Formats: sequence, C-alpha cells, structure tokens
Amino acid sequence: MDRCYCPFSPGQPPANVGSMVHDAQLILAVGALLAAGVAAASLASRLRLPGLVLFAGLGMLVGTDGLGWIGFDDYQLARLIGTVALVLILFEGGLAAGWHELRPVLRPALLLAVIATVLTAAIIGVAASGLFDFSLLEGLLLGATLAATDGAAVFALLRGVRLPLRLRRTLEGESGLNDPVAVLLVLVAIDLITKPHYGAGSAIVFLGRELGLGVAVGAVGGLLAARAAAHAHQLPNGLILVGSLGAAALAYGVAGALGGSGFLAVYLVGLGLGDAPLADREPTVAFHRGLAMVAEIGMFFALGLLVFPSQFGPIAVKAVLLAVITALVARPVAVTLATVRQGFAPSERVVLAWAGLRGAVPVILATFAVIEGVPRSIEMLNIVFFAVLLSAPLQGTTVHRLAARIRASEHGRRSRLHADGDHADPVASLTPRRI
Repeated sequence: MDRCYCPFSPGQPPANVGSMVHDAQLILAVGALLAAGVAAASLASRLRLPGLVLFAGLGMLVGTDGLGWIGFDDYQLARLIGTVALVLILFEGGLAAGWHELRPVLRPALLLAVIATVLTAAIIGVAASGLFDFSLLEGLLLGATLAATDGAAVFALLRGVRLPLRLRRTLEGESGLNDPVAVLLVLVAIDLITKPHYGAGSAIVFLGRELGLGVAVGAVGGLLAARAAAHAHQLPNGLILVGSLGAAALAYGVAGALGGSGFLAVYLVGLGLGDAPLADREPTVAFHRGLAMVAEIGMFFALGLLVFPSQFGPIAVKAVLLAVITALVARPVAVTLATVRQGFAPSERVVLAWAGLRGAVPVILATFAVIEGVPRSIEMLNIVFFAVLLSAPLQGTTVHRLAARIRASEHGRRSRLHADGDHADPVASLTPRRI
C-alpha cells in the first residue's frame, strides 16, 4: 500500500497554520461586516434612517468602549479608508449623473458648494468659538469641518425620496462639488493654526492651485475617459469595469501629485464618463454603485471604531446646541443667501437646507486636525461625531415629509392655476377639443 506523504509529524501543525487561521478569521470578519451592512441598510431604508448611523453604531458597539472586540485608534489608517471611500463615492455620483444632468443646475449647485459652504463654516465657527471657548481660528476649523454635506448620505437619501427634478439634481451637484471645497477650507485653517507665518496670501495661492489643477485634471481626464469608453465596446465587460475604476484612481492620483484637488478631479472625470456612450452602462453604473456602498460600510464602521462614546459626556449638551445651530441657523441662512435669484421657491429652499445631511465627511476631516497635532483636536473629533449622530437621523427621517408637502403644494398650485385659467377664459372651456 502506498504511503501517504505528510509534510509535518503527526500531532504537530505546520508552521503556517496559525497565519492561515488568522487569514480565515479576517475574511470571516469582513464577510460578517458586509452581511451586517446589508442588514443594516435594509433596516435603515425601512425606518427612513441614514445607514451611516447604524454602521457607525455597529463600530461603536464592537469597539473599545463597547464590547471591546476591536481596538482601533489609527487615525492615519482611518483617513486612508475615508479617502479611498470618498473617491469611490464621488466617482459613482458623477458617473450616475453625467454632465447632461448637472449642466442645467450647475450655477446653483456651484453657488451652494462654494458660497453656502463658506458661509456655513463661518456661522458654525463663530458659534463654536463661543460654546466651547475655542479661539476664532479653532472655531473656524471646526466650522469648516462641519460645513460639508456628505455625498454618500445625500446620494443614498435621494434614492428613496421623490423630489422635483431640478431640486434633486441641485442637491446631487452640490454634494459632489462641496467636498473639495470643505477639504481645502480645513487644510487652510489647519495651516493658519499650526504655521505662524502662514498668511492670507499663502492661503489664496493654495486654494487657487488646488481648484485650478483639480478642474484641469478632471476636465482633461473626463474627455480622455469618454473617448476611451467610446472605443471600448469590443472589450470584455470585466475590462470595461477595470478601466472605469482605473480612470477614477488616475484622476485622484494625477491631481494629487500635481498639487491639485483629487476629489474634485475624480468627480469631474465621473461626470465626463457619465456622458460617454457606454455599451454596458447599466452594469457599469451598478458595479460602481455597489462598490460605493461597500466603501460607505467600511468607512462608517471604521469611524465608529475610532471614537470613544465615553468621552461624549463633557461635550454632549454643547454639541447638541451646535448641531441645532448647524441645521436650523447656519445651513438655512447660507442656502438662502447663496440661492438668491436662482428660481427656487421658499419651500424648495427649505428642502435644500434640510436635505444637506452631515455624515462621514466631517468626521474624516476632523481626523486631519488630529494627525496634524492641532490643539484640542480630539475634542473637535468628538464634537463633530456627536453632532453628526444627532443631525443625520433627525434630518434623514424627515426629508421625505418635506418632499411630500412640496409635491402637494405644487399640485395644488397647478390646480389653482388651471382653475383660474378656466375661469378667466370661459370661451376657451367651451371650445371643442381635438381628439
């Protein structure tokens, strides 16, 4: 009988069994996280609750302050996870829309992304300085951190809420364009705090370079990606998906290497590719949407692990006040001023203000300050996270009601106009209609 070859002695495991078990446990944990993410997303959609709250809650549950299963305090890694996730989310948002959808609302979307973001940061910054005894620059840093709406949260919210088309496209455009603006504001504020000789001139040069190169790389990259897609109909579906993902990575990498805004470049490349005549558009968009959802799950979970809920106590009351000021004062005032003469009714401005959800982006931006050693940056991170946890479910669960009221009021307005028209021209109502 043939002898069975055994690479190790009976009863003695091979040297790499431990690493194999560790790999299996890691893959099991990832699978369990994805399954929990799907369940959380399903539950969130039923409750009309932003999924980010449940994902972040899951992270806090298994983190150090919870069950203690996972200890995580690596801010550099959290920033990397957040950056990769934002690249995937912004690219998917641009790809799903395309320039043909954004172009009609580009002006109000840009006004909201730039003017409203800056005004929101200023109002929150002044309020934070008074509430938490920060210096004005520290308060403005916190304001810039909280000023950005979250692309992942807004895109997910708009999938389940019926809004007028122009309103919906404006919110989508703003959420894709204001992330780079908020990132730049945060970086400028950090430099103003940590670099004594950093002045207004340096900030203006920095902002101009970031925005200019980001737009240039995004515009050129979008054109090249669209041309490549037009000649890619003979390629297998898998290579088309790889190519689209490569376009996003190249856009961010080239813009960043040149000193420009990678996030802005990624969104613009997604918009350019969104207009391309893709042979398999639906599978491509579905692939990137799924990838963006996985990125959201990982990002929110990691951020949940990063914070320590036991540290919320000293800042809880003031953080609630700051969240209220953000949602009821800063954002509405900024939206109202930024959309003057843009053709929005007062009720639509209310929705624009209320649907600007905060999510993972502010928390990721808060880690920038921690990494750069800004004074009281851990406190800022806790304030931002606590404010996000309050505002996201409150706004996310009530936007659909505002949208329903807008539809009802619009329907009533059209009915009154129709009735007034019939009353004003009785002859017209008697004129036979062609069938």
